Amino acid sequence: MPLLVLAQAVERPDWRAVLRHWRVLLLLSVLGMSGYTLLLYSALQHTSGLNASLVTAANPALIVVLSVVLLRERPRPLGWAGIGLGLAGVLLVLSGGDVERLLTFSLGAGELLIVAAITVWALYTIIARRLSLPAITATAVQVAMAALVLAPVALAAGAGLPATASGNWSLAYIAVFPSLGSYLLWNLALKRTSAANAGNYLNLIAVFTAVITVLLGQPITVPQVLGGVLVISGVLLTGAGRAPQPVSPSNPTSSPASASGLPWFRRR
Repeated sequence: MPLLVLAQAVERPDWRAVLRHWRVLLLLSVLGMSGYTLLLYSALQHTSGLNASLVTAANPALIVVLSVVLLRERPRPLGWAGIGLGLAGVLLVLSGGDVERLLTFSLGAGELLIVAAITVWALYTIIARRLSLPAITATAVQVAMAALVLAPVALAAGAGLPATASGNWSLAYIAVFPSLGSYLLWNLALKRTSAANAGNYLNLIAVFTAVITVLLGQPITVPQVLGGVLVISGVLLTGAGRAPQPVSPSNPTSSPASASGLPWFRRR
C-alpha cells in the first residue's frame, strides 16, 4: 500500500496502461519478489551462512554472463577487471584470508538452492533492466502481486505476527527497508546503469556486513580491510567510463515485448 500511494503521488501513472504489462510484471514478481526470497531462506536451512555467501559471491559474474547472452551488453576490459577484483575481495572478506575455508567448501542441497536463487535474481535483473515502466510503479505492482502469491503460502505454513515488541520492530524494519526500499532502489538503479554494473555493486554487501560488525563491537581484521579495498576498487573500475543510456519510462503503453526486450514475451 505505501508503494502504490507513493507511485500515484510521484509518477501519476496510467494504471490501465500499466496493467497491460501484467504478464511481465507477474513474471518479475514471481522471480524477484517470491522465488528469490523463498529459495534463499530455504537454502539457509540446509547450509551455513559462509557457504551461502560464497555461492552468492558469484551473482555479479552470473548477471554479466546473462547480460552478454540476452542483452548483448559487452563489458569493457576495465569492467571484467572490476568484476574479478570484486570477486577476489568478497572471497577474502568471507574467508578471513584462510584458504582452507575455501578448500573445504562442498556443494549440497543448500548450495544448490543458493545457485537457483542467484540465477533467479540474475534473470530478474535482466528483465527489469528492459522494463519501460516507471520504477516506483513497476515495483509497487510487483510487490502487490507477490503479496497475493505468498499469502496462501504463509497461511499454509501457519505464519503469524511476532509475539514480542522487538519482533514486531524487526518485522517492520524488514518490510520497509530490505523488502520495499532495496527493490525500489534496485529498479531505480537499473533505469540509469547496465545490469552488469548494477550486479557488481552486490559485492559491497560483504563490505557493509564487515562494517556493521565493527560498529557492533567486533574487531576488524586485515583481510577484511584488504577485501573491502578490492571490492570498492572493483566497483569503481566497473563503473568507469561512459554510462549506458537509461531505459526510458516514457512509453508505458508499449507491448510486453517492447517492455521486456526479450523474445519470449513477443505478442502473438
